[in-house]
Amino acid sequence: MKNLFKSAVAAFTILMSLSSQAQTKTTSLENSLLWEISGKGLSKTSYLYGTIHMICADDYFLSDKVKKAFESSDKLVLEVNLSDPAELAVMQQMAMGKETLDKTLTTDQLFKLEAILKEKVGLSLQQVNSYSLSTVMSLMSMKTFNCADLKFYEMDFIAKAKERGIEVAGFESVKAQLGIIEKAYTNDEMLSMFENMNIAETSKLVSQYKKENIQDVYTNLTDVKNMNLIAKNEMLDKRNANWVQNLPQLVKDQSAFIAVGAAHLGGDLGVINLLRKAGYTVKPIMK
Repeated sequence: MKNLFKSAVAAFTILMSLSSQAQTKTTSLENSLLWEISGKGLSKTSYLYGTIHMICADDYFLSDKVKKAFESSDKLVLEVNLSDPAELAVMQQMAMGKETLDKTLTTDQLFKLEAILKEKVGLSLQQVNSYSLSTVMSLMSMKTFNCADLKFYEMDFIAKAKERGIEVAGFESVKAQLGIIEKAYTNDEMLSMFENMNIAETSKLVSQYKKENIQDVYTNLTDVKNMNLIAKNEMLDKRNANWVQNLPQLVKDQSAFIAVGAAHLGGDLGVINLLRKAGYTVKPIMK
């Protein structure tokens, strides 16, 4: 269980994009995970990259265009600065529930959770009882990738940033990010999401991601059966707006490589369209 817990902590930020849902009409975007940000007085070009956060090692890829953009950047910007030991410590602390699940869930909810755990991940309620529901979601998300060897894009970028000796920054803190989940979902809604997690849907998402089809990724992750409008507003819209508002100070004098969940790129209230509305030129890099 110790290794299981470490893996869940490592995967924690996947919740913020793979749980970003609620279908809306949106402007069509080109098939590219990498976008160039320029204009509005910027002295250097910056880059926006959509990640899937974690993926099976056999499916992992990093194209030459992405490597080139990263190598030409002066700073790495992530949703959360996971290179900061203090942030990692908070993440580990918050992965454990304030109280055990058998004290926070009703009898019916516990019965439902135990059945889901047994069917989908082969775990008992006792094994996860001290974790938060968010941590349980991480464990279940990892299982749907159906492989033993997972790779994490953010951790790979951090390792490359350390090799180059460049700064790593984050848009938000772990505490703020996990607080968003608490606002976005009730316990019953979380349990319903657990029921909908499956290998087939994750496989479909990975296929779309590998094709760099951010429009399909966005549509796939914006299924109304998994999220209400309140959750969409908390997990996508508000965060996207905050990031775009804070971006000028991050890219003013330096070229930044900005890596966030791919679900944040699409949509009329996605980062790409918000940057364009703010006056920046945002273009896809196709090769």
